Amino acid sequence: MSRRAWLRAGLGVLAGSQVLLGLWVLLLPGLFWKWPWVSHLPPYNEHLLRDFGGASLALAVVLCAAVATMERRLVLTALTAYLVSSVAHLLFHARHLEPLPAASAAGFMALLGTAVLLPAVLVWLAADGSAFREPDTVDTGRPSV
Repeated sequence: MSRRAWLRAGLGVLAGSQVLLGLWVLLLPGLFWKWPWVSHLPPYNEHLLRDFGGASLALAVVLCAAVATMERRLVLTALTAYLVSSVAHLLFHARHLEPLPAASAAGFMALLGTAVLLPAVLVWLAADGSAFREPDTVDTGRPSV
């Protein structure tokens, strides 16, 4: 698989995760709140959760635009926005693990770490620009028309 294909696939994973998260939090904030990694930091605030869901969907729009266009500046901007959010999220939760059992805290940190590592790798793939000089290919491996 080409660098461009890996980059597009990774962006798609990030976009899809933001769509799912955003819809879940926006449409079912009470169900999201019941998730043990969320509810250990009370109090419940429906307004804040729905705003978070909307912000996640807004980030998904930018990521989807990056997937669709594969324009270098947009890809790097979308990935940087995702990284800023993910790093802030990781740092906050790393300081608030006390109420969680050790195994749950470790799993949570692994999940949040992946949310930082994946876009960081994608930034690395996008940084030198070669992925944007490669043609899009179809399943045959030949350039598409």
